[in-house]
Amino acid sequence: MKNLLYITTLFLLFNLSSISASQAKTISVTSPDDDGYGTFRYAINKASESKKPVTIKVKTKKTIIVGDSLDYKGLQPLTIIGSGQVVRGKNVDILKVSNGADLSVSDLSFVGIGSYNIKRKGTGYGMNNIDAKAGKGIFVDVRDDQTGTVNVNLKNVRVEGVANHGIHISDCNLADECGSGGGGAGEGSSASINVVLDNVTVFDAGNGKFDADGLRVDERGDGDINFTASNSNFLYVGADGVELDEGQKGNVIANVTNSIFSNNGAYCDPKLLKAYMPAEDEGEFEDNQRAENSIPGKIKGSPDDGCFEREVELYSSGFVKEFEFGIDLDDGFDIDEAGPGNLVVNIDRSRIVGNLDEGLDFDEENNGDMFLQIKNTLAMGNTDDGIKNSENDGGSIIALFEGINSIENGGKGIVVEEEKSGDIQGFVQGTFTRENDDSDKTGIEAVQEDEGMGTLKVVSSTIVDGYDLEGVELK
Repeated sequence: MKNLLYITTLFLLFNLSSISASQAKTISVTSPDDDGYGTFRYAINKASESKKPVTIKVKTKKTIIVGDSLDYKGLQPLTIIGSGQVVRGKNVDILKVSNGADLSVSDLSFVGIGSYNIKRKGTGYGMNNIDAKAGKGIFVDVRDDQTGTVNVNLKNVRVEGVANHGIHISDCNLADECGSGGGGAGEGSSASINVVLDNVTVFDAGNGKFDADGLRVDERGDGDINFTASNSNFLYVGADGVELDEGQKGNVIANVTNSIFSNNGAYCDPKLLKAYMPAEDEGEFEDNQRAENSIPGKIKGSPDDGCFEREVELYSSGFVKEFEFGIDLDDGFDIDEAGPGNLVVNIDRSRIVGNLDEGLDFDEENNGDMFLQIKNTLAMGNTDDGIKNSENDGGSIIALFEGINSIENGGKGIVVEEEKSGDIQGFVQGTFTRENDDSDKTGIEAVQEDEGMGTLKVVSSTIVDGYDLEGVELK
């Protein structure tokens, strides 16, 4: 009887696996041409019609050149397997998933025109014979009615030379106009977004459009963002190397190991734009001293006016209290969790080097806590703070910094700030800081500005450039 049951079980398992295998459809790409049987476009179009999950195997060894987006319109999971081939596109979204299907890609490169900058944009300005829309490398557009989880898995993938976001997963009905952080707008589905990167490189992306990131996730509605990156690089991106933007209810969970975020954020070239700054670019005044129409207005006529920040604070009388102009540079790795939800970050064995604003810039707004574990990581030569963590509402920060080298950053080495009610519990071990903050020379800044308790324990560390503590007890 036992033998019979065993044989019956094996029979059932064999048949179930056969059924599962039969449900998957495989299409081969054998031609490097842009259209016709055996091409990548033919495979994408056939896959879009399928009622089953589809695997596309790229077998041609030649470079594939496409004149328009490879647009997968199906609902079933799509898997694309290459063996190191290059897919070249003009100023278009090279690979597009229009209806929020799960996407897995391995061993392929997606390469655009490249050599974009603020004067040579991907929107038609200053260029000939290119499309009006700035193209992306990989774009996954989540449906407004989507539920569950949208999965994007990339392994051994390179994205290079595209004008807009290198990789963009958007659950926002405003598309590229969604915005970010507490000022972000738009609506989205209830779906969560899960992104897994293994040996992915984004290089020279986002240099042809304002606020275009190496990898950007926009999540609206009730879902979470889960982001995992290992052995991945985000280099010379116009805006943030990576931006995760949770604009409404939901958590952000990020796990990064052995990755590099370097030389990002320079689309708004300060050397070029400095000439457009007003002679009077900041000021602080007594009440009834300066009317708002007496200070410089918004900058117009530059290569990209969106690059300029103009902040004005008024007295209740309507007169100017203070104003300041700045140039909008970007970070190595930026996370904005703006609605109810927690921000959980684990970073290990990574390099955050030479970014034009903060190296790491993590912000949690509204109700929710920050849980941070950053280990064995170098933050060096970033224009502003090396590692900045800010909680702006009713939540606490629990942070571990272990084996950190934060050196030669233009801002503070490490920042932990709680701007409203909530506690700070910080632990620093085996960490070294020096030559940070051109003016104040601050290795670690920890601030609790409102109700709540703050403690910072530092052991086996060398903080050469000292501490700036407010509402936080050093132990």
